[in-house]
Amino acid sequence: MEPLGTWVTGVAATAVGGLAYSAGYEARAYTLREFTIPVLPAGARDIRVLHLSDLHMTPPQRKKQQWLRDLVRLEPDVVVVTGDFLAHMNAVPVVLDALQPLSRFPGVFVFGSNDYYGPKIKNPARYLFPDSGRRIHGPELPWHQLRDGLSERGWVDLTHRRSSMTINELPLEFRGVDDPHLELDDYSTVAGPVADEHFGIGVTHAPYLRVLDGMSADDVPFILAGHTHGGQLCLPFVGALTTNCDLDLKRAKGVHRHHNAWMHVSAGLGTNPYTPVRFACRPEASLLTLKSAL
Repeated sequence: MEPLGTWVTGVAATAVGGLAYSAGYEARAYTLREFTIPVLPAGARDIRVLHLSDLHMTPPQRKKQQWLRDLVRLEPDVVVVTGDFLAHMNAVPVVLDALQPLSRFPGVFVFGSNDYYGPKIKNPARYLFPDSGRRIHGPELPWHQLRDGLSERGWVDLTHRRSSMTINELPLEFRGVDDPHLELDDYSTVAGPVADEHFGIGVTHAPYLRVLDGMSADDVPFILAGHTHGGQLCLPFVGALTTNCDLDLKRAKGVHRHHNAWMHVSAGLGTNPYTPVRFACRPEASLLTLKSAL
């Protein structure tokens, strides 16, 4: 039998190696996911949606910034960002610069908790336990500057707002809420049936069931969300261990159904800068091709 010291050394080496991989490689292995979703009305032309979420940007993250700029090559019909752009007091200019090439396309956005408050050091194990409702906030971030910069580029702030645009001859009606993780959401401000002859798209940062249920009850056929980081630290063949909200683990990322709606949850592109690790869950952006259901 091997001595206990040898076994402990082996376990420690494996843990260090896994941490080095998840922080040194996987957390920066930016990946484009592509999905086709049969959700549009009969006869509608395809619509290509670029879904970005959870950038958690800091000024030194030049690789991430360039990767975002290069997404312009996809030429999407519309860009949707589901919050948590920021992770640093001075990140607004670099976020706006990284997204500048994409501003040639229509865009909509909502904010997440980390747009309002900067990150703090937290015990990552707390995410594996039931949510106590307690939120640990860092300093307030200049989200007003981010909102103004995105709006000046023509993108629409969907915070408790509906907005319409026509893409490929199909009228779209977007509706969004403020961050449910901070309990800032008030779905009643945008509730109600989708406008006649419009295709409805719901946008929220965190996919809490109360928001998803409200949108689904109003027959919004397609919902976009982020926040979960896809679990961030996942187990192979098991998947996410947490969603950091009340969404079930099996829908921590990717395309799923929620009652009568299709839903895409993005695993996002970033992490809290104090826990810059991902395992079995690469940072991602998603190109969603919406097609006619018939």
